[in-house]
Amino acid sequence: MTASPSISIAIIGSGGSGALTTVNFLLEVASSAGWHGLFTRTLGPQIRGGEAAGLLRLAVHPVDCPPDQFDLIIGIDWLNAHRFGAEIKAGPKTLVISDPRGGEPPPMVTQSGAHVVEIPMKEMAKSISGGRPNMIALGIASRLLGFTVEQMLAPIAKQLSGKGAAAIEASRAGIKAGFAAAAGIKLDVKLAAPSPSDARRWLLSGNEATALGAIRGGVRFAAAYPITPATEILEWLSPSLAKVGGILLQAEDELAAINMIIGSSYGGTPALTATSGPGLSLMIEAIGLATASEIPIVVVDVMRGGPSTGIPTKSEQTDLNIAIYGLHGDAPHLVLAPQSVADCLFTTQWATYLAEALQTPAIVLSDQFMGQARAAIERPADVAFIGARAVATDMSSAYKRYALAPGGVSAMAIPGTPGGQYTADGLTHSEFGIPTSSAADHLAQLDKRRDKLERFNYGDHWASIEGSGELALITWGSLTGAAREAVGRAAADGVDVRVIAPRLLAPVQPERLAAALDGVKRILVVEQTHSGQFHRYLRAHYDLPAPVRAFHRPGPLPITAGEIHRAIMDWR
Repeated sequence: MTASPSISIAIIGSGGSGALTTVNFLLEVASSAGWHGLFTRTLGPQIRGGEAAGLLRLAVHPVDCPPDQFDLIIGIDWLNAHRFGAEIKAGPKTLVISDPRGGEPPPMVTQSGAHVVEIPMKEMAKSISGGRPNMIALGIASRLLGFTVEQMLAPIAKQLSGKGAAAIEASRAGIKAGFAAAAGIKLDVKLAAPSPSDARRWLLSGNEATALGAIRGGVRFAAAYPITPATEILEWLSPSLAKVGGILLQAEDELAAINMIIGSSYGGTPALTATSGPGLSLMIEAIGLATASEIPIVVVDVMRGGPSTGIPTKSEQTDLNIAIYGLHGDAPHLVLAPQSVADCLFTTQWATYLAEALQTPAIVLSDQFMGQARAAIERPADVAFIGARAVATDMSSAYKRYALAPGGVSAMAIPGTPGGQYTADGLTHSEFGIPTSSAADHLAQLDKRRDKLERFNYGDHWASIEGSGELALITWGSLTGAAREAVGRAAADGVDVRVIAPRLLAPVQPERLAAALDGVKRILVVEQTHSGQFHRYLRAHYDLPAPVRAFHRPGPLPITAGEIHRAIMDWR
């Protein structure tokens, strides 16, 4: 058995089997023991109920992407598991634990050459009062991964404390039974020991990190309509905002939500809404209103498969076009994209800061993979990005809300300020905010809104730039982790590659990207879309100095580090 820096596990079951709960327990124990980890899920299109699989990758280093292949697969049952065949790769070195009463293993198992061991998890659970097959599976996984029964019992007792001693004892007995049943079964790989550390890992999802970043950035009001896969942002914000004197309001629809946060921000309170592609479509006109009236707001779009209802439970990067180009007229605004679960916190906090400082809407493009993934990470650093808008206080002369100030940012009066009355709407206006059809006023205000975004110094946060070499890999969002891992593999093969992952997508930064691409002779663009939206965006806005090859694919199938590595080696 060889020690590996990472190991990957998939637990599969039908609705209610507890597959996702089981994986979450494994992540919590591994995190407490010092490992990093990434827990993602794959579900059917029905959102709730139906088949589910929890996918876990544990490692001695931070992990932000799925594996190429799984080392251990446990099928509590195989009902509709064939739907995950493209996402859960098995091979000759994969160990599969299968319940003989759970149906026939799908082709992804039977055609992979994997080693299959049958354990009657359902029958074992029936012999335990209140027993559940997923606790049997948890015991099996614990032994195969090198954990002890005692390590598993602590989170179980904590999670089930409200259900009474009988529930805890049933789970304890199930874990012990599964642990015993796995005696003599071996994995081909063993997870290497973690580096000693006194620091306790943070365990959170991308959506939770997004919500925390919003609060750290100063957001104190949120309004939203629930939508998969963004709802967890709202669920986390509801009690958390209350703790800092804020409030969350569940609106009747997305149209109400966006207008509520515009009203909150107009009144002086930084505000946010969270949605997914269908909701963003409904918000577009109001985002234009916030652009024209220069009212700062943050809109988080946790992207999913589209168009229309698409695949609500799967990930894609296909809202890029609507986020950048969707507003009618010339309506410059901010578009940002986090690059990992941990980066959801930083990017949302930074987006809030930028929206407030520049008095403009900011759209944050997360996605289902990142938003609903749960990760064991190092504690994120405290960053001093707290939104502070320019507030009008000197009313000694007639107040010009939209004054053509240096830098384009004019002081904003809070309602109730004596002498600070002004009209804020979507009509073209003068410096005083008075509606006008004057060509001169229209041009002046268009220039003002453009210039304040283009002249702002965004610093080094605009992108992550790593490595060197004559081949540059340009990607964005949740694919950044897979790109980094692929570049690491290429380096081991003697090929140096630089990774450029823009965090700020709008406004564009042509001078900064030109500097990042200095000396590059080949460019590989990687994205999760069908039409190559990101590649076209780069072509439209940047002077790319070298031949470009594009690697893009739509969801729901994730792009792995192995695939990107092969694309690098083909293009080197």
